[in-house]
Amino acid sequence: MPSHPPIVIAHRGASAYRPEHTLAAYQLAIEQGADFIEPDLVPTRDGVLIARHENALSDTTDIAAHQDFADRRTTKTIDGEPVTDWFTEDFTLDELKTLRARERIPAIRPANSAFDGRFCIPTLAEIITLVRRAEQAMGRRVGIYPEIKHPTYFRHTGRHLDGTLIALDLGALLVAALAREDFTDPARVYIQSFEPASLVSLRRDILPQAGLDLPLVQLIGDVTGRFINAGGGGFSRPFDLVHHARNGDDLADIYGDELAAVIRRGDGWQAGYAALASAEGAAAVANYASAIGPWKLLILPRRTLSEPVDGDADGRAEITQQLTGEETPLVRIAHAAGLAVHPFTLRPEEPFLALTPRGEPQSFRDELSQLLAAGVDGLFSDDPAAARAALRARDAGPP
Repeated sequence: MPSHPPIVIAHRGASAYRPEHTLAAYQLAIEQGADFIEPDLVPTRDGVLIARHENALSDTTDIAAHQDFADRRTTKTIDGEPVTDWFTEDFTLDELKTLRARERIPAIRPANSAFDGRFCIPTLAEIITLVRRAEQAMGRRVGIYPEIKHPTYFRHTGRHLDGTLIALDLGALLVAALAREDFTDPARVYIQSFEPASLVSLRRDILPQAGLDLPLVQLIGDVTGRFINAGGGGFSRPFDLVHHARNGDDLADIYGDELAAVIRRGDGWQAGYAALASAEGAAAVANYASAIGPWKLLILPRRTLSEPVDGDADGRAEITQQLTGEETPLVRIAHAAGLAVHPFTLRPEEPFLALTPRGEPQSFRDELSQLLAAGVDGLFSDDPAAARAALRARDAGPP
């Protein structure tokens, strides 16, 4: 593996301090020392890529207050799960620009709610412009780490409000946008997805056709099967496997022989992320990706507490998990396959933290340091400043 320092990836921007996926969150993340900012990308009705964690809009915008859009609220099936909301693909960019962002988890991040209503939904092009301006002002390079969201839904299963198929290839849209903006330096772009089919298509077809070679990241969710929804998708199983199996598609044609063999050994389409996190799976992933982005619990496992614990003595018991004291071999397995490891997501608030194996509250800095000690090559953090401080402390060594 390369010997470069671990990278700090600002998860949805500095989202511990500003509403996520806003230019303000990205700007602050760069100021806090992030090496990369992470926009999750979904399309508008007119095919423009915008930054939202989901195509559903009500959690992060004020769309419910727009009476002129009331009739566009509907129920759709996203990756096997019914969702009732307003969806980006049913609005033009001009319409979405009338919305204002708001804090997604105000009960946990009340200070961020002070910024509700102040920021628009940014486009990918606007984010790249921000990065370029920040680079000039700060005198250092900054990268982007976009995730293409729900690629199978947008390409194969999703429909607009009027019933027409969406039929958009988000990987192709992203590569075209990066080429149009002349933001194609492989040292400044990682493209990530939970669905291997989208990444294989990028590596095999879309990037070569564009004359580009950008690093790809296979995201890996839960490996226990606890988060499979009724439709077969969810956080434990890539939805593309579900879709292609139901269609009777040729797995080798879609994924290549090596990955298809891993999937078949993992019970075909029912193979979840555990198949990708195995030694065979990592070797297959290395054929199309440069890194994996695993859920942090796949490196440092936790168990659920029988009763929540108040770790910061504020009168609210919000710690619900405890570290088991184990460290899985995932980092070693990935490195042996030539893959970097960028776990997600480190968040500073008590509901996201855990007790140590001895039963003591673990600090956010301790969690950062523990993952760095495990040998990870980067970190997704909602608090880029804390991640940067942890790296500096590690490099400085003991006092």
